[in-house]
Amino acid sequence: MSVGNAYKREYALGLDKQDGLASFRQEFYVKEGSIYLDGNSLGLLSKRAEQTLFSLLDSWKNYGIDGWTQGEHPWFYLSENLGKTLAPLVGGSPEEVIVTGSTTVNLHQLVSTFYKPEGKRTKILADELNFPSDIYALKSQLALKGYDPSEHLIEVSSSDGHTLNEDDIIQEMKEDIALIVLPSVLYRSGQILDMKRLTAEAHKRNIFIGFDLCHSVGSIPHQLSEWDVDFAFWCNYKHLNGGPGGVGGLFVNQKHFGRHPGLAGWFSSRKDKQFDMDHTLTPAEDAGAFQMGTPHVLSLAPLIGSLSIFKEAGMENIRAKSLKLTQYLMDLIEHELSEYGLTIQNPKEDHRRGGHIYLEHPEAARICKALKEEKIIPDFRTPNGIRLAPVALYNTFEEVWESVQILKRIMKEERYKQFKNEREVVA
Repeated sequence: MSVGNAYKREYALGLDKQDGLASFRQEFYVKEGSIYLDGNSLGLLSKRAEQTLFSLLDSWKNYGIDGWTQGEHPWFYLSENLGKTLAPLVGGSPEEVIVTGSTTVNLHQLVSTFYKPEGKRTKILADELNFPSDIYALKSQLALKGYDPSEHLIEVSSSDGHTLNEDDIIQEMKEDIALIVLPSVLYRSGQILDMKRLTAEAHKRNIFIGFDLCHSVGSIPHQLSEWDVDFAFWCNYKHLNGGPGGVGGLFVNQKHFGRHPGLAGWFSSRKDKQFDMDHTLTPAEDAGAFQMGTPHVLSLAPLIGSLSIFKEAGMENIRAKSLKLTQYLMDLIEHELSEYGLTIQNPKEDHRRGGHIYLEHPEAARICKALKEEKIIPDFRTPNGIRLAPVALYNTFEEVWESVQILKRIMKEERYKQFKNEREVVA
């Protein structure tokens, strides 16, 4: 097709016909007449996830207490088995990954385990663009150790308010840093940090380093073991479609197996020792040691079905389509919306761009409300950000084209002015 035709619906339909992942859209409950572009906040429900949720409800109904050891998915081993299934998505060995807790709970666990201030090394290095809850957790961990967070939490600055420079991060890896916690993909701008490089630089200075994978897991490939990352943690309800409030996950490098969990609990135990009921913990000999409480079985259940889709689709294929979708979205925005003051603030290079596009406009809250009125589901981020995430497993190129046309009408006709320019309770 000619370049001019690239901006017509027929071109998008042609891309959809060539899409090797197109059949997976049928696996999801996609609301007719609506275009869902918020999968980076909460992924859609798949029919397989629904089925496995019902399956575990049935195991409760049919087995009662024996569901812990009987049935297709015995609950006692469910976190470990899901960890094995999820491990390829983060580039870890099966023993290095466990599905447990939540993002913040797992961060507390890992910081409690790896943050061991001693001598001059008392500070934690993070960044000023990180998701707020990570910063809340880091500050509270410092306070629990008796340190003033205003002095002992170092937040690397951003020169543009949207992205981070890895050189700036490395420059802050000084002799007083005991631990580094960074996002793999910045939640706002979608920038991918060079985890391999940052890990190597941290280890040159004998500093532990871990990453928050919430906005990258299920969206981009990882090689955590190969990169020698010390630990990582994430939620499973965004790109992995594990369900609202679903159980999170964590990775601990096998070189740290045997390290006592900072926050020990009932499920930290080695499986064969757990019901000895001894008051001295015998920790699991793998990432299972970093569990705490009893698994939330019904919140784990949807992930069984969801991860089977990822195994079939293949992470490399998902990433390839995601890049095409976001590139197409950016091309259309630049062609159709250049006169309306919408600015693309995410990195444009493939190797630096995650699974969503980040636009800025002074009327962003209003624009998001206008989009929702037109049944386009975006994500607003205060003060003036619009996140759009076309997801490879269930969004189409035609949907991307249609969304831009609707956004153009909203801007051209100033439809957004009927709404207040302020966020809702949940943005």
